[in-house]
Amino acid sequence: MIHDVPYNGDPALVAPVDGARAVLDRLRVAGVAVGVVTNQSGIGRGRLTPEQVRAVNAAVDDQLGPFDTWQVCPHAPEDECLCRKPAPGLVVAGAAALGLPPSAVAVIGDIGADIEAARAAGAYAVLVPTALTRPAEVAAAPLVAQHLSAAVDLLLALDVDQGASERASSTLERPR
Repeated sequence: MIHDVPYNGDPALVAPVDGARAVLDRLRVAGVAVGVVTNQSGIGRGRLTPEQVRAVNAAVDDQLGPFDTWQVCPHAPEDECLCRKPAPGLVVAGAAALGLPPSAVAVIGDIGADIEAARAAGAYAVLVPTALTRPAEVAAAPLVAQHLSAAVDLLLALDVDQGASERASSTLERPR
């Protein structure tokens, strides 16, 4: 949704990806709840304060929101928490905050950890690669889209009433 700025603590550096607001507004008009699940290891590593992260998230909300839920993992990788992606905790918590089972939500992400977290939670997953996405992450993703709008198109075309185990097998074939 926004261009990645590592350890960003400055709300002025928040820059939405082209078309992100239109895609999010399209979902909202369709009655789809939208949320954010984000690792913020800068807090756990002492590089960011929780206040800085909240200020950046508020800037994202101002430019792209409102979001129905924000789920933030403040831990460093070595903390081995259950919320940090690729663990499913953020996705499970986000689904619960929306009053939905994880099997009724989708995660659109740009790295393998996003996709792994969704799959571990039993949620849908679509990878939208960037220049930083590793080729192995693209190859492993169940669905890949070239941009955010195409990812939403893929998800809206799916039958969300299917069971998570069915989706994990043959239903989510990666487009060629």
